[in-house]
Amino acid sequence: MFDGLKNRLRQIQDQLGTTIEATAQVPEGAPSSPGNTSKDENKVKTRSDIGTEKNPNIISKVKVLITDREFVISEKDIESPLFELEMGLLESDVALPVTEEIISHIRNDLAGSRRKIGEPVDVIVIAALRDALLEVLGEGFDLVSYIRTHDRPVKILFTGVNGTGKTTTVAKIGAYLKKNGFSVVIGAGDTFRAGAIEQIDVHAMRLGIKVIQHQQGGDPSAVLFDAVQYANAHKIDVVLADTAGRFHNRANLMSQLEKIRRVMQPDLIVYVDEAVAGNDAVVRAFEFEKTVGADAVVLTKADMDSKGGAAISISHTIGKPLMFLGVGQGYDDIIPFSPRDVVDELLKEAA
Repeated sequence: MFDGLKNRLRQIQDQLGTTIEATAQVPEGAPSSPGNTSKDENKVKTRSDIGTEKNPNIISKVKVLITDREFVISEKDIESPLFELEMGLLESDVALPVTEEIISHIRNDLAGSRRKIGEPVDVIVIAALRDALLEVLGEGFDLVSYIRTHDRPVKILFTGVNGTGKTTTVAKIGAYLKKNGFSVVIGAGDTFRAGAIEQIDVHAMRLGIKVIQHQQGGDPSAVLFDAVQYANAHKIDVVLADTAGRFHNRANLMSQLEKIRRVMQPDLIVYVDEAVAGNDAVVRAFEFEKTVGADAVVLTKADMDSKGGAAISISHTIGKPLMFLGVGQGYDDIIPFSPRDVVDELLKEAA
């Protein structure tokens, strides 16, 4: 997953490491460790006018100066590697504002900083990359904790464009919630697409989840209202509301979604898109959030995405957390999004 971006980060780590290592070279003749003393140090130790018995702290101070030698990383030192990183992130479909944020964070972290000679260079570089990536990835969204701390039923409305795997994602999250001990009902709110009701019905039968459905072409608001009523009557923990895919520039469909939101009054609105869509997914998520709102994001097909731009960019761009990544076709092929796990994966081979 995200192999292209991972390789880019590995290259940049090597470039930054080489640059910092060159900056950290001890000048010729200068000591780099307590066991490597210069003539000047020996002179300090042996001058008779000092008298170590009378001035016991002198030699200690000299040793501290030698063992705690520092070097300063200048902005000029890292200018070229940061430019390469910027180009690499943009080529990996990381959104421009997010790329700029990452570059700025690393520059602020490294440029002008004082580092001890002998401090491992890879530790310096990976720490800077890790902090920058974590800053833009946000905190993620723990759905299980959310459900446990909110009144039941928790009503979750899924939105997104056509063909991104939204209905399958609803089924996957239903399976995930059942495994975590929650009861679930699905509202078949996609009454527009031919075969959509049958598709969610097949998924639900396989998973042992109740589906509330009306006939094709019916009012999706009525379907989802009934799903909420069923959940209330049967003390169901979670309502998962599927909806028809739509583009943000289709006024009639967006108005329908607004009506669904008013009728259902969801606790969470989850936007679903494909990781492989890159910047398009980021732009669409921004428009959906602006039009009907979004509380979290699910990216499907993350296992097919070598670039990783959408996963890196989307939370920072729309100010909403990633909840899950879809990584395959099976019901278990969905993983809660953990920023630290993703960063560990991206930097794993470079560490």
